[in-house]
Amino acid sequence: MQPETHPLESFFHQAVRNSYEGRLGLNDPDVTGYVARLLCEFSQSDKLYKVRDEMGRPIAELDQMMTAADPIHGTAASFDAERMVRKHIGDYALFVAGMYPEAVETGRQRRRHHPSLGELIHAGKESYYIVSQFNLFEYEQEAPLFGRLSDWFERCILGLTLVRAELNHHRRLLPPPVN
Repeated sequence: MQPETHPLESFFHQAVRNSYEGRLGLNDPDVTGYVARLLCEFSQSDKLYKVRDEMGRPIAELDQMMTAADPIHGTAASFDAERMVRKHIGDYALFVAGMYPEAVETGRQRRRHHPSLGELIHAGKESYYIVSQFNLFEYEQEAPLFGRLSDWFERCILGLTLVRAELNHHRRLLPPPVN
């Protein structure tokens, strides 16, 4: 039995492939598939903030996510928990930087709790690199993917920016909603 796919997966896969392979020359089907599935996952807003604090509340701030990922000085209960949160931080940073650049703090505007693009890139690259270092046992097969995501992080952000532009273009072609 095949696992159930998200209804938007083929659409997102095509959009990511067009941007990553067609426009950036990033020909890696594993990266393309991963990012397309990421877009599907984060199309449900509750998935964007799936890391929770001790009270079960969603953690929405990057610095708090980083603390939640630290098994020594933070709140991660184990190294497996660190890997899970680090994977989410990489995903979150990639998604926000590529799909919602308006949520990124710029030098001219100071908004509380919004990381800068540099902070997102650093956290995302570092987090994917750490996930890639979990390269034994059940994580052995997917570890190289996270190494590539770390190495190509900026290109992946650019690719998502192109995906966003394509989605906005398609949205403008749709008829207005009927009230």
